[in-house]
Amino acid sequence: MPAEVAARLAELDERYGLPAAAADQFATLLDVVAAEPSAITTVRDPREGVDRHVADSLVALELAQVREARRIADLGSGGGFPGLALAIALPEAHVALVESVERKCAFLRAAVERLGLENAEVVHARAEAWAEGLGVHDLVTARAVAPLSVLLEYAAPLLERGGTLVAWKGRIEAAEEADARAAASALGMGELEKRAALPFPEARDRYLYLSSKVSPTPSRFPRRPGIARKRPIRAST
Repeated sequence: MPAEVAARLAELDERYGLPAAAADQFATLLDVVAAEPSAITTVRDPREGVDRHVADSLVALELAQVREARRIADLGSGGGFPGLALAIALPEAHVALVESVERKCAFLRAAVERLGLENAEVVHARAEAWAEGLGVHDLVTARAVAPLSVLLEYAAPLLERGGTLVAWKGRIEAAEEADARAAASALGMGELEKRAALPFPEARDRYLYLSSKVSPTPSRFPRRPGIARKRPIRAST
């Protein structure tokens, strides 16, 4: 492991008070990502990934809803972030890595095994079709997966009342925020909150969007797979 990566992991350990084995596990995870032959992510160099992947995932630990979560569903887990990072940082939480692409699921299974994560499972399913996940999570996470209104539609049925969606986003247009607020209202989710995030000094325009479930999700949700993207809830409808 490059010395600069080890030093950066030590800084993250101090910032977030990580479990004893976390730094070694993150180093292993960065090596797994770098060695993945199918290039599961465009950022593979551990010296870049320690910030772009690990630090960017861990910044959500600044939220009580994340630190205190015990049943987490990470949607579109793909290259493993933030899901694997949260499983490492929160060993008392159960993390479901929900991914619809089998090639990516194979990577996630291999990573879970290599890391020895007993609190993480790979779920090969679309979020809208995952019946076993309905109404049982206190946290749903998603990083660079879909527009906010779509994420809310994916997340709301999976959350228990009081549970929270946390979505990693860059700068978005006002129309996307307006659509998300309309979706939250339609889905039994509460007011949309926007929190600025600074996972590493060079980070720009990074935000965490939060919405908590305040009432039951209407029975017409989840809609059939693919419909949330094809016909998203909009502010104008």
